[in-house]
Amino acid sequence: MRQRTASSADKTAIPSDLPDLPCRIREFLQFAKETVCIPKALPISVPVPGGAAALLMAVNIGLSSFGIPVPGGHLYFCDIAVVAAALLLDPAAAFIVGGVGSFLGDFFFYPVTMFVSLFVHGFQAALISWFIRHVLTGRPKLSAFLGIALGAVLMIVGYSLARAYIYSTPAYAWIKLPYEILQGVMGSAIGAFLVWKWKLRDLLRDILEK
Repeated sequence: MRQRTASSADKTAIPSDLPDLPCRIREFLQFAKETVCIPKALPISVPVPGGAAALLMAVNIGLSSFGIPVPGGHLYFCDIAVVAAALLLDPAAAFIVGGVGSFLGDFFFYPVTMFVSLFVHGFQAALISWFIRHVLTGRPKLSAFLGIALGAVLMIVGYSLARAYIYSTPAYAWIKLPYEILQGVMGSAIGAFLVWKWKLRDLLRDILEK
């Protein structure tokens, strides 16, 4: 990985004078930026080994099948697999892994939300994958950040609306909203970390070639 120059570090530094932004949030943003460390050139053109999509879907099904009870519902970890698949796969494959994988996880364990999961997580993954491959390609860091952020917003809004008007009530949607945001942020950060810092592409290749 290339070493960052002083000028590039200054450009990506989190401003210290952001108005109305609590100090702890500013410190978390700086920590997340340094931890995830988005590479200067995203390896989106590097082919993913055959079978990787099926393996990621299996992981997504597993992560979609259980959650931590929180007020208004459960906190799930499937966004980790959704974001990882979006960063590694083309939009169509990302939709299948994110949407169909979440659908099957709900189908076996909590079917009331399975169609919501199909479309919300499917389009979340497809949006991220399409965005980083077609928008701001000359600025991969900004493209990746915006694509992942838009995917998280889509997930939060989609599930909140579905919870309010399809399978629950607006009151429960408001109660669950902070945890929905936490799920989106956590899943985005961990998914990106696994792909860029933990070299998930290489790990999948090693697993599938054994």
